[in-house]
Amino acid sequence: MAEQGSQTRPLHRSRLAAANRPRALRYAHIVGWGMEVPSQVLTNSDLEAIVDTNDEWITTRTGIKERRIAEQRETTTSLATRAAQKALDVADMLPSAIDLIIVATATPEYIFPSTASMVQDYLGATNAGAFDLSAACSGFVYALDMAASKIRTGEIDTAVVIGAETLSRVVDWADRGTCILFGDGAGAVVLQGSDIPGGILSSVLRSDGSGWDMLTLPTVSSRDTYLQDGKHEMHRIYMDGKGVFRFATRIIGDSIKAALEQVGLTPDDLTLVIPHQANQRIIEYAAKSLKIPEERVYSNIARYGNTSAASIPLALAEVAERELIKPGDILAFVGFGGGLSWAAMIVEWSAMPARTAYSLTWGRRQGEYALAWLRRPLVRLWRRLMLLTPPAIIRRLRQRAGLAAEDTIETEPPRSRPAQEDTPPDSAS
Repeated sequence: MAEQGSQTRPLHRSRLAAANRPRALRYAHIVGWGMEVPSQVLTNSDLEAIVDTNDEWITTRTGIKERRIAEQRETTTSLATRAAQKALDVADMLPSAIDLIIVATATPEYIFPSTASMVQDYLGATNAGAFDLSAACSGFVYALDMAASKIRTGEIDTAVVIGAETLSRVVDWADRGTCILFGDGAGAVVLQGSDIPGGILSSVLRSDGSGWDMLTLPTVSSRDTYLQDGKHEMHRIYMDGKGVFRFATRIIGDSIKAALEQVGLTPDDLTLVIPHQANQRIIEYAAKSLKIPEERVYSNIARYGNTSAASIPLALAEVAERELIKPGDILAFVGFGGGLSWAAMIVEWSAMPARTAYSLTWGRRQGEYALAWLRRPLVRLWRRLMLLTPPAIIRRLRQRAGLAAEDTIETEPPRSRPAQEDTPPDSAS
């Protein structure tokens, strides 16, 4: 009996197993890109009126000359939506064709709902799932890997991946160590499945949570703000600049090399490295670590500063718009930041130059945006009407007739009170 019980039972083979077998692995290609930055520019000279700093000090230590600051009506959602619309224009794709939307952000408008859900609504992507991903400055590469994995397995065909931030709203403008660094913006790409080899080739995702306090943004339920230890302020960035610099220079080259090894490539095969734009000195160190010329490591930090999860897609959109890359080029993305987290990805570029914005699909795309704008109030009205169940309707009619909602028709005569009802509670008889 014991021997019989120790035997492994065979797995049940479903009659639907063959029908539900996943499709062959596919390739995830970047077919669209877009970026959106606020028009308001904050230069180093402007910062001199806010904190004790100057242009030379900032430029020497960071490479930043200016950054974009969101105006009052601009939000993470609005920047992300406009970047996604531009990416859809390049891809010449309809919002209704999107299967998944991922927004990488450290500055969502709400803890919930997700920024991605709001973007989905504004785009009119009625067939798409949507969620936010929180991995700080590594977030875009993490999100790109998640979407590409879904495409490879054949579960989805099209995804929009966005990195968007409004960091100007969470910096301490009295702290010259952080307020000089951060800016606002959003970048987006459209990923599409294909049987043609190329696109996203490999990725490396890593984290070391022991360094969580080196770069952090406490919110309502964090232990620091909840216990009020005085070290951190809620909704304000705290950073150990020297510690983060040492961390970044240690992992940036190694993570790219690890991703290259997965596909049998070397740094010499790279056409361009697009790193997270954290500090110009870190970007220069990446070139030294990989032993490649500095011009093969893209930098736009002087114009936008550190935009966290938005920095890589912003840089990629610039590179693609300027046609600095062509099909067949090998790119490396690398992000690093809060977590501590880091991620590297190797991409074989396959997108062709941007199509004209006024194609036949352009008109249909604008129509879907207009329908999304009309759908929003209609859906909300319908939900309110659905709340009007028959009892609720009766109550409202009675209220309009001047009757109190709690008034009821008594069907039984009132009961007489017990004889001892007024007896003091401490009375024994």
